[in-house]
Amino acid sequence: MSSPEHEPEDVGLAMLPVGPRAGAGRRRRRRSRLPVLLLVVALLVVLGGGLYVGGSRVVDAIGSRLGGGDDYAGPGSGSVEIEVRRGDSATAICRTLAKADVVASVDACVSAADANPDALGIQVGTYALRSQMKASDAIAVLADPANIVASRVTVPEGLTVEQTVAILVKATKVSKAAFERELARPSGLGLPSYADGPEGYLFPSTYSFPPKATARQMLRAMVARWRQAADEVDLEASAKRNGLTPAELMTVASLVEAEGRGDVMPKIARVVYNRLETTGPPTNGLLQIDATVNYALKRSLVAVPSAADLRVDSPYNTYRNPGLPPGPIEAPGDEALAAAARPASGDWLFYVTTNLATGETKFTRDYQQFLAYKAELRRYCATQSDRC
Repeated sequence: MSSPEHEPEDVGLAMLPVGPRAGAGRRRRRRSRLPVLLLVVALLVVLGGGLYVGGSRVVDAIGSRLGGGDDYAGPGSGSVEIEVRRGDSATAICRTLAKADVVASVDACVSAADANPDALGIQVGTYALRSQMKASDAIAVLADPANIVASRVTVPEGLTVEQTVAILVKATKVSKAAFERELARPSGLGLPSYADGPEGYLFPSTYSFPPKATARQMLRAMVARWRQAADEVDLEASAKRNGLTPAELMTVASLVEAEGRGDVMPKIARVVYNRLETTGPPTNGLLQIDATVNYALKRSLVAVPSAADLRVDSPYNTYRNPGLPPGPIEAPGDEALAAAARPASGDWLFYVTTNLATGETKFTRDYQQFLAYKAELRRYCATQSDRC
């Protein structure tokens, strides 16, 4: 916001005294000047100026509410949303407030802005105020960015694009159709050149969207937040270090997000890398990750697939197709990206989460030990069926 300043439209007119004259001539001069003076006043009013005598305003340019020094006593009532636009000066903001009857006059509002040092930091956004507020109170509201009206949306880790859109639709006034139109033309979302669509790139985080945010603006904000997270792990360089393309590293990160939590993520990432590098027994290059099968079947990624499910004909079925699936299956968060970028060291090829309540996960290279861990999980599920 630029520095507060007084209205440039205010125009002062000095009234010059008329010297004494005698007789009818004097009366004719007075009659001839009065219409001219009235015309000048009228023009000033039309043009947005004001008439001053000795520094006091006699005729306001736009009415006492817009240009006078009047102020409301406050605290006001009702609710009025005011939008501060990029490039608005204090005077422009005060005009907006006066027109909406939030403040009584532009002058009182500008004076309040001059007196409040925080007014220089008023941020772009929409604010909730009241009708007929004291000018200093209105400025105080605008000077606090915490008062920006926004739709606060939390998008958790591990969601597909479809699931993410469902959250955005519920939390904002934007329709599902509007999001689908933007997703159908992903070139406008700011995705990296290597992304084959938005899956995996709508970053999980908490967002504050202004009331008039469009579907494109929200999606672009999420992709921009992904870019920030990607830069923090140096994604492109990390992919090269691990022998992958950036797109492949994003796919690994999505698999890690689907399979683990917390400090086991780097170990799960290592299992993925080890399996990608193993062409023979016991894994034959197959990742065998349930979440990829569920993604192929378009259902919850945490579902337990049946034997029939594992035979689904899809490039995302990692029980049938060696190597990575074609792309991310969900949006990884910071921890999953970090784990994929810097996996733990180890020779593990298998892992089993043996306690779903605590997340305890056991790792091994030995297939027989893996079967023992699976039996341990089955015993757990026999007594904790609500978790399995």
